[in-house]
Amino acid sequence: MDTDKIISELTFKAVRSSGAGGQNVNKVSSKVVLTYDLNASQAVSEEEKNLLLTNLASRLTTENVLILNCDEDRSQIKNKEIVIKRFLEIIKKGLFVPKVRKATKIPKSVIKKRIKDKKNISEIKQSRRKPNLD
Repeated sequence: MDTDKIISELTFKAVRSSGAGGQNVNKVSSKVVLTYDLNASQAVSEEEKNLLLTNLASRLTTENVLILNCDEDRSQIKNKEIVIKRFLEIIKKGLFVPKVRKATKIPKSVIKKRIKDKKNISEIKQSRRKPNLD
């Protein structure tokens, strides 16, 4: 995955933002909308695309486009930086492959110790019972 190449494939759109800013909100487009078309991307391999399609399925549109918004700051440039950072984190998490868990065998000594402890506890409880005088 080449981050510079991926960033060059992103498309940004500035939109009027809601929230703090007073009258400035009405005239300045500070909200940034990032779109990334996964199908048209040349920066990721086919294997990585398939991995991203499965891991990011809930975040993608029906056309496999990832859309992110950011209107946290009053500055359009800062919002663009924030949304790029967020996008790269999402892509890294989407490309993460967890290690395959290997089932381990329980050692015989552990099994013997457990059975020995169970017998010991059983004997202790039997010694607490009232004697049977039949």
